[in-house]
Amino acid sequence: MPANTTEIEKRLWDAADELRANSKLKASEYSVPVLGLIFLRYADHKFARVEEELVGTQRAGSRRQISKVDYQARGVMYIPEAGRWSGLMRLPEGADIGRAINEAMKSIEEANDDLKDVLPKSYNSLDKSVLVTLLKAFNSIPMDVEGDAFGKIYEYFLGKFAMSEGQKGGEFFTPTPIVKLIAEILEPYHGLIYDPACGSGGMFVQSAAFVERHKHDPSREISIYGQERVAETVRLCKMNLAVHGLAGDIRQGNSYYEDLHDAPGRFDFVMANPPFNVDRVDKERLKDDTRRFPFGMPRNDNANYLWIQSFYSSLNPTGRAGFVMANSASDARQSELEIRRQLIEAGVVDVMVAVGGNFFYTVTLPCTLWFLDKGKSNLTPPSGHPSPEGEGEGSLPFRDPTGVLRKGRGDRSRDAVLFIDARGIYTQIDRAHREWTPEQIGLIASLVRLYRGEDLNGFTFDASCYQQLAPAQVSALESAFSDQQYRDIPGLCKVATRAEVEAQGWSLNPGRYVGVSEKAGISDVEFAEQLEELNEELEALNAEARELEERIAGNIAKLL
Repeated sequence: MPANTTEIEKRLWDAADELRANSKLKASEYSVPVLGLIFLRYADHKFARVEEELVGTQRAGSRRQISKVDYQARGVMYIPEAGRWSGLMRLPEGADIGRAINEAMKSIEEANDDLKDVLPKSYNSLDKSVLVTLLKAFNSIPMDVEGDAFGKIYEYFLGKFAMSEGQKGGEFFTPTPIVKLIAEILEPYHGLIYDPACGSGGMFVQSAAFVERHKHDPSREISIYGQERVAETVRLCKMNLAVHGLAGDIRQGNSYYEDLHDAPGRFDFVMANPPFNVDRVDKERLKDDTRRFPFGMPRNDNANYLWIQSFYSSLNPTGRAGFVMANSASDARQSELEIRRQLIEAGVVDVMVAVGGNFFYTVTLPCTLWFLDKGKSNLTPPSGHPSPEGEGEGSLPFRDPTGVLRKGRGDRSRDAVLFIDARGIYTQIDRAHREWTPEQIGLIASLVRLYRGEDLNGFTFDASCYQQLAPAQVSALESAFSDQQYRDIPGLCKVATRAEVEAQGWSLNPGRYVGVSEKAGISDVEFAEQLEELNEELEALNAEARELEERIAGNIAKLL
């Protein structure tokens, strides 16, 4: 490549963002047309490369014309003449550029059934000068970049637009490091992947990237199924998949009330970042749907445990789920505690990861990553330690890079839960936002692999990447990765038994189990995080108190 991909992304964003800043457009009005142009540039780039190959391999004097079928056979969208990027760049100065781009998008939709009604066609709403500058900016993308570079550019722009749109941005974009960690822990090597709150499709993109990192073709190994409430976001998702060379069955619908994929018992993997703490869901419409909500309806006005049950019920007998959830769900009381107890007693809760604040664009509060594994429920508590070959009672089948189920060597049982407190692992990217580096993602995922007794996929521990950890934690990690044996590390990770979880009131809050490390003092940022977390817990308790007051008042009214 002639330039670093990150440099290209930043240069293009700076050019596009300056145009928006100097216009009257909101980010929401500007983002979809800009992402559409990135899509168009990518589609033309891929088409041109395949066209060159097809022409080069055509026999001299052959009467057979190269057709749309030839391009589709190579996994490339067919681009009619009216949709070619080069045609847009040759338009004369006085041409109606907005109309020409709209026509280009229409022609591509007509030639590719999967893209029907997906591409933006609102370019007449942008000033001509803005369109000309955007076309020139995206035309500067070097033609010798690899296809996945366009996917990275598209993802970069998605993240930037999400950040600029604040609360609304969180509806369609989950920060990439969070999604990468979910994929690394779930290990979606092969099978059906489902996201009923799929947004712009980041979970699917990172699942495909995981498969590619293990030298397999995601188009052959995984099948993608998604559902999303907002039509515009469905279009973003389909474009995102196309830019990454993927395809999937993405449908528009409200996942509370509509199960458009007949999900119960169907999927190998469920990945999601649902909206937190949603109220006013009509539970009367759901109460008889025991396939999707087998543990019953939560009584309080909060949809968190509707989502959790939906993810659980969508898994097949060996399926795994990984999803983002509000911290309050880990300790919720009353009817939610009863649902959580049933999940734990079913033996499917596998890993819980506490994530610090400022990872998301919508809220500064910390969150928790939940990982369920239905295959784990078939285990019995291990008697002693399993053999190195994984033949002990506590070993668990898992999918290797070929998709074959293998026996793990870990100490897992249906009664064990791994708790990781990752709040002390982060990289500060600006005053308001944090992320994980690839090394930090590798550390957290590798702790899970040690617990499962799986291969570490080449991970090596480098203490210099974890400045926030206490010296005792670093030393324990060095020992764990040196002999490749899981061990509990105070303040970082702990495998708890069901009896220990029950003693904690069926809480799934990692902080209750991992303890504290030897660490000097507490920073202002950490204090603010803890205060926010305590305030969130207080609000949840106040809500429960109000609910109890209403029930008591109702009961007294009935008695009188």
